[in-house]
Amino acid sequence: MKSHDLVIVGAGLAGMRAAVEAVEANIDVAIITKIHPLRSHSCAAQGGVNAAIDPNDSWEVHAYDTVKGSDYIGDEDAIELMTREAPEAILEMDRMGCPFSRLEQGEIAQRPFGGASFDRTCYAADRTGQVMLHTLWEQLVKAKVPVYQECHVLKLVTDSENHVAGVVALDIATGMVFGVRGKAVLMGTGGYGRVFISNTNATTNTGDGMALALRAGAPLADMEFVQFHPTGLLTSGILVTEGARGEGGYLVDKEGNRFMEKYAPSKKELASRDVVSRAEQTEIMEGRGDNGGIFLDLRHLGAEKILERLPQIRQLTIDLEGVDPIHAPIPVRPTAHYSMGGIRTDAYGASPLKGLYAAGEAACVSVHGANRLGGNSLLDATVFGKITGKAASDYVKSRPEPNFPDEAVAEVREHIREIKMHEDFGLRPVELHARMASAMNSFCGVFRTPEGLEQISTQKDGRRQRYKQIHIDDKSNAFNMDLLRAVELENLIDLAECIVRGAIARTESRGAHSRTDFPKRDDAQWRKHSLFSWNRDQGVVELSYEDVRTIGKESYIPKERVY
Repeated sequence: MKSHDLVIVGAGLAGMRAAVEAVEANIDVAIITKIHPLRSHSCAAQGGVNAAIDPNDSWEVHAYDTVKGSDYIGDEDAIELMTREAPEAILEMDRMGCPFSRLEQGEIAQRPFGGASFDRTCYAADRTGQVMLHTLWEQLVKAKVPVYQECHVLKLVTDSENHVAGVVALDIATGMVFGVRGKAVLMGTGGYGRVFISNTNATTNTGDGMALALRAGAPLADMEFVQFHPTGLLTSGILVTEGARGEGGYLVDKEGNRFMEKYAPSKKELASRDVVSRAEQTEIMEGRGDNGGIFLDLRHLGAEKILERLPQIRQLTIDLEGVDPIHAPIPVRPTAHYSMGGIRTDAYGASPLKGLYAAGEAACVSVHGANRLGGNSLLDATVFGKITGKAASDYVKSRPEPNFPDEAVAEVREHIREIKMHEDFGLRPVELHARMASAMNSFCGVFRTPEGLEQISTQKDGRRQRYKQIHIDDKSNAFNMDLLRAVELENLIDLAECIVRGAIARTESRGAHSRTDFPKRDDAQWRKHSLFSWNRDQGVVELSYEDVRTIGKESYIPKERVY
């Protein structure tokens, strides 16, 4: 049995930043991650991170942009906290040595991003997440923070008083199942993009922390709000940063015509992501797309600018689409990208389950509401990684060592044995995942129709039944990726049910949730958060609601959201 004061699950930006804060608090902290920390999905964030560091900008304007971008369902206290702390959080990263791009005078360079009224997105070419992640990793190496890498957490453990007591993990290299006692657990496990077949996410983004928290008794919130990024590569879905449009890229149809002026006359390509994605999908459905996509045109930027500020994007499009953006438009389409929903927390990262904290994309604080602004995800992970790391560190200082139930490890071992012992009939995990994820794209995507939602909903019981009958070919212990795919699929099935349940119940269109049968936003009925809880006795998801946290500012009163 391993034991630490604070156990952080996930080694992305949120988890690492929380660990740095725990080191500052002088507590015993450890990280568990199913991949090497430098492969965490935060490194895939390209375009930048928002902060009002320019004297002509202000955190108050950033906060207003974020409230508006959330379609007035973000919690206003958390939004103000994030935007107020943003400048110091980024300057702190700068002091750690993060190599942001610079202006000639030496200041951190900033570029325009969608939905923002000021050019406040700090960046490092088109590799911002990668350099931020590496900077934090250096701090953890220097502090000698223990890292259980390539260890997959399979259970969040609670004691007899329903306080978190630690986790049970599988060592991927050996197949050993072991417990890690903790006075508190902080989930920094990222999102669940793999619920959808076309997505910008790594294969590891299977919402593990959310699903574990749900089953342990913590509520999830706002799961119906899934952001589709406007520019995923047409074939692979891999991200083309919003920074490409921030640098001046155009969206064009198959005839080369710009079309965003019809949908967002003022901001055009730099409207919020939900607006741009719906515009693109409309163009495609009305026949002005090409092969299921539209085009991002960067040619007018010139080779020098593309090579300086978007070098990774150029290489990705050459390698994956066979297109050099210096000479030809990039074929793109709206692609599942980010989960606004997650483990419900207060503004300091604490969930209703005592001892469980969450930060970054795994959490629903909620600063993004129904739609996240580009550049606010790295900020969310950095600011709330720090805030939540401090809150969790303060919590464990006054907690006794928990009673870790002996049967927790045995239960996980038995669950693994059952999966391996399934008879060789039924689908393999990868086949069932492909069916489910394809259906989610088709019926619960950018636009949601009553017929589509009904169809995906009726498939729920069939998915669960087929999961009970899956088989895996690999029965070994070491590096059994077949087993891991099966475990991740179980998590994705639970999260897909939450997404669909929330989408059916929310009879309005708000942010990334767009119902063709309810095209208007309904503040009187629906300015509230969806909450999803797990009924252990019946093995089903239950749905309830809570009010948005508001602070009474006149500028935050809901109004029509136009760009």
